[in-house]
Amino acid sequence: MNKQKDLEALRHSAEHVLHTAMQKLYPNLRKVMGPPIETGFYMDFDLERQSISPDDFPKIEAEMQKIIDARLPVTGKEITIKDAAELFADNQYKLNTIKEIEKAGENPEIYEIGTPKDEYYDIDLCKGPHVKNTKEIKAFKLLSVAGAYYKGDENNKMLQRIYGTAFPTSKELKEHLKNLEEAEKYNHRKLGKQLGLFAIIPEIGKGLPVWLPNGYAIRRELEDYMLKLERKHGYKHILTPHISKEILFKTSGHLDFYKDSMYAPMQIEDESYYLKPMNCPAGMMVYKLGIKSYRNLPIKMGEFGTVYRYEKSGELHGLQRVRGFTQNDAHIFCTPKQLQKELEKVIDLLHTFYKDVGFEKYKFRLSLSDPKAEKYTFCGSREGWKQAEKELESVLQKRGLEYERAVGKAVFYGPKIDVQAINVYGKEDSISTIQIDFNLPERFGIYYIDEKGNKAHPFVIHRALIGSFERFFAFLIEHYKGAFPVWLAPIQAQVIPVSDKNNEYALEIAKKLMEKDLRVEADISDNTMQAKIREAQMQKIPYMLIVGDKEEKNQSVSVRLRSGENKGSLPIKEFTDIIIQKYLTKDLQLW
Repeated sequence: MNKQKDLEALRHSAEHVLHTAMQKLYPNLRKVMGPPIETGFYMDFDLERQSISPDDFPKIEAEMQKIIDARLPVTGKEITIKDAAELFADNQYKLNTIKEIEKAGENPEIYEIGTPKDEYYDIDLCKGPHVKNTKEIKAFKLLSVAGAYYKGDENNKMLQRIYGTAFPTSKELKEHLKNLEEAEKYNHRKLGKQLGLFAIIPEIGKGLPVWLPNGYAIRRELEDYMLKLERKHGYKHILTPHISKEILFKTSGHLDFYKDSMYAPMQIEDESYYLKPMNCPAGMMVYKLGIKSYRNLPIKMGEFGTVYRYEKSGELHGLQRVRGFTQNDAHIFCTPKQLQKELEKVIDLLHTFYKDVGFEKYKFRLSLSDPKAEKYTFCGSREGWKQAEKELESVLQKRGLEYERAVGKAVFYGPKIDVQAINVYGKEDSISTIQIDFNLPERFGIYYIDEKGNKAHPFVIHRALIGSFERFFAFLIEHYKGAFPVWLAPIQAQVIPVSDKNNEYALEIAKKLMEKDLRVEADISDNTMQAKIREAQMQKIPYMLIVGDKEEKNQSVSVRLRSGENKGSLPIKEFTDIIIQKYLTKDLQLW
């Protein structure tokens, strides 16, 4: 038995029980859709002139429990397009789905809970999987309600969405709910506001985050770190404009396949310009500035490039889903013989990066093509695809890495490795990606001169270790619960005078530490010393340096950690050596 598939079937069935209960309680409700998701399930529905709130959950859950206790069978079968249209004649949402099924040349599938003779009976379009009987649903909970545009399009009607979860046992459910409650304390949006890291300002625009001083200090640290790390590994960096002419995106194919996610064009001197949705096209043009020989390869071209994508309003979420973001992109142009070695170097670079930022829980997913699928015939040769997939899998095996093979999950332009890190909610977040791109080299006529003097397309590895700084930062905030290690902390130490007469000494200490390129502040506000200590702890500052008459006389500081632990009095030079060592070695421990 596959535990994950069994859990998916359980949650999918719990969602069907939910909409059966909702249909009973609210006869005017029109069901839209409701899939299982990684942490549970959700249900979208249209309920005119009535809004559901968490206050309604006890009533809905009680109705669900009655359906579960009734031990109703859950059965599925395939029907005709005509029969499906008759069954759901009063639900335009279902009729739309039936048309999509018909267009795909398939027959609809339905699932029934109970029989028409039962008090609780429901039928819906669905492919499954499901449990065989409602009695198998042992533990469930409704979690929240939200708005959701139909098909995720803000031009469509706003629906209501209920989120829930289900587990095989009550113990697992209780543990999950406890973890959710704990994790919510460290939601990056909550901590982002509390710690002054970022803001979404309505007058600037939805999905366009502003990096506040504390957040920007961390971002600059990450940028400087990544720039130096990549330079050590042979990368050279470029910076391309935020806007480009229409011809660039026609050549790349973005205007054919990606236009709905691009901002509208700007007219400048009778020409159309677009905000770039990706850095890759401009990178291809930089490569073309001069003929390349096989002796010039590999070329490793990095860019911290800001891109813009028109995400739907209902899909925006803190820093995780935004409209403007900066990617840690790199394109590696190499010969077929160099591909394996360059992929190994990227994996090694990734491990170094993850070690330094303190990530330990992550896994690899290898997305491969399905030779039978038409979408993998548009670019690149079959031989090229085979080599790329073989080399990607080989590097994972050589490094002894566990990975999931996902056949048919490759993007149309090439296979890829994604790195999935586990967030505070126990969910997987895609952090890094390593992709082979067959599309752009062909579209832009990218080539090099091989050993025989012939033109040949290079392999192009598209690699983003951080992914986007915004999405990565959201993960980082939650991973550290806002308590960043010394090298990333926006304020590494706060100097706190015991009284006003120690202010000058506090400022002197802060200045000495800042001269060592450390991020240090002195709190000489009118607040009491205890209030200053509490504020520094709330801001999760690693070190509080308490200075009074004794410390001033001895040219020392009394060190207190953000945990509240006192480390006693130290000469200022000794403390400076400690913090610098922690900073330079990227030590994750404060002491």
